[in-house]
Amino acid sequence: MTYEATRERLETYFDKTASRTWEALTSDAPVSRIRQTVREGRDTMRAELLSILPSDLTDARVLDAGCGAGQMAIELAERGANVVAIDISPSLLDVARRRTPEHLLDRIEYRAGDMLDPTFGTFDAAVAMDSLIHYDAADIARAVGGLTARLSSGPLAFTVAPRTSLLVAMWWAGKAFPRGDRSPAIQPHRAKTIQKSLKNKGFKTELTEHARVSRGFYISQALEARG
Repeated sequence: MTYEATRERLETYFDKTASRTWEALTSDAPVSRIRQTVREGRDTMRAELLSILPSDLTDARVLDAGCGAGQMAIELAERGANVVAIDISPSLLDVARRRTPEHLLDRIEYRAGDMLDPTFGTFDAAVAMDSLIHYDAADIARAVGGLTARLSSGPLAFTVAPRTSLLVAMWWAGKAFPRGDRSPAIQPHRAKTIQKSLKNKGFKTELTEHARVSRGFYISQALEARG
């Protein structure tokens, strides 16, 4: 499936099919035990990605690629960053705006669109948490290489689904029993596979592996990319 086709399916899923589910998941509302593990895993991963960036981001222009309900964007703004928060789901962006403290609204620009759109300009750093986990290695390499090329000095902190036996089994199960009402399947990858794809495409981007987070049904690998 092409990048564009996957992106269209994700837009439908996050903006229509499951927008209320994700609004609840990213709040303090009660959720099922399984979804609670996902919430805890995402909280842990968000902290891990933030640890890759400087603690003081005063006046830095930072991209939050796939900002969802705005949790990452708010924390970046609290560090002093001017955040461009991009997401394909207008409904989740509405949630993000409602949740953003008033004193931070002038530091966060919420925009609907493609996180790879070059018209958003250049940045000092970027974060892409669970925004690329549905794509194949070639598309991830193009995205990471393209985003890294638009950074002036800082890193791109992002996640992939690690290639574990559990995630590979879940991926094959999803292919065997597809359902139209859920998001495209998560695609597990090894960091070295993405690094090889970056090199093959001519990017000088170098990847560094950081912590892997595993909480119940949430499994994700933090990576750092620098040009």
